Amino acid sequence: MKILKIESFLIMNHSYFYLEVRTHELEVPYTKQKRRVRVLLPRNYEQNTKKSYPVVYFHDGQNVLYSKESFSGHSWKIIPTIKRNPDIEKMIVVAIDNDGFNRMNEYSAWKYQESTIPGIEFGGKGTEYAEFVMEVVKPFVDEHYRTKSDRAHTGMVGSSLGGNITQFMGIEYQEQIGCLGVFSSANWLHQEAFNRYIERHNLLADQRIYIYVGTEEADDTDKTLMAGNIKQAYIDSSVTYFRQLIAGGLDLENLLFHIQAGAEHNEMAWAEHLPDCLRFFSEKW
Repeated sequence: MKILKIESFLIMNHSYFYLEVRTHELEVPYTKQKRRVRVLLPRNYEQNTKKSYPVVYFHDGQNVLYSKESFSGHSWKIIPTIKRNPDIEKMIVVAIDNDGFNRMNEYSAWKYQESTIPGIEFGGKGTEYAEFVMEVVKPFVDEHYRTKSDRAHTGMVGSSLGGNITQFMGIEYQEQIGCLGVFSSANWLHQEAFNRYIERHNLLADQRIYIYVGTEEADDTDKTLMAGNIKQAYIDSSVTYFRQLIAGGLDLENLLFHIQAGAEHNEMAWAEHLPDCLRFFSEKW
């Protein structure tokens, strides 16, 4: 009897805690190289064959799932977040790997306006990367998984430079992406170009956007790209984005802006506030 009880307990726990991750290698059109894209499925995905799910796409996929492969040694903790917050609507999570050094080029639609490295330019490949996400990754996910592929149920999350590309794609593809999570955006790297870009667009009032920034943002890479008060640059850029969204027509009820005192520029801080972001998305799901 004891053995049966233990086995039943293990089976129940396995069913409750195990979330399947599937790995795909998709070709990037502009490099002809394969890019790892991983799909985290919700609990009981295989059993609930008639149910479809919202999808949230994450940039910097190496930092999303497991701390052992994260750049900082601490991941976004998306799996524990889902397990510990059952009130958040079930979703499919798509983690798209970055391209290492080329990350700095792919995650910006414009050349960086400031750099302390003479003769070297960064940025400018963001439009091509965005096309890869929206014309290769999203169609693949929608074809191979039971997704709610409509705008309202499609979200995107990014941090730092990943926040930059999330902001850009949120405007460029606003008719396809209904929810944005912009964490610690480094938009100050091309602020003037982004300002001109967002001013040319009429924004859809019902897009839901979560903005997060800490008061102690800045890392070693930032110091090679900008001279001056980097911590203040992060705050100012996020505040500017918030104001631009309101000026562009977003309803205030669809905006959530969080400034965290003392928070630094890393996945540990972002993971702490990820549940708030996903909960904000799912309120309209």
